[in-house]
Amino acid sequence: METSVETLLYAAELVEENGTYTLVVQDVRRDTVQSTPVPKAMVDKLPTFLSALTAKLGSAPSRSRW
Repeated sequence: METSVETLLYAAELVEENGTYTLVVQDVRRDTVQSTPVPKAMVDKLPTFLSALTAKLGSAPSRSRW
């Protein structure tokens, strides 16, 4: 019987502070963090981007971390 092991490679957060949005991505393997400002228009379109990515890559099982 084969056992599946998940390995977290990257962790991403979209942070809002006083109306300013920042995408923060942590490379868990290299222990580095990068951040970049994100315009509100892109934040508003995030669900559309994620749906398009899912459609392009095929349906992957959804995960919930909480």
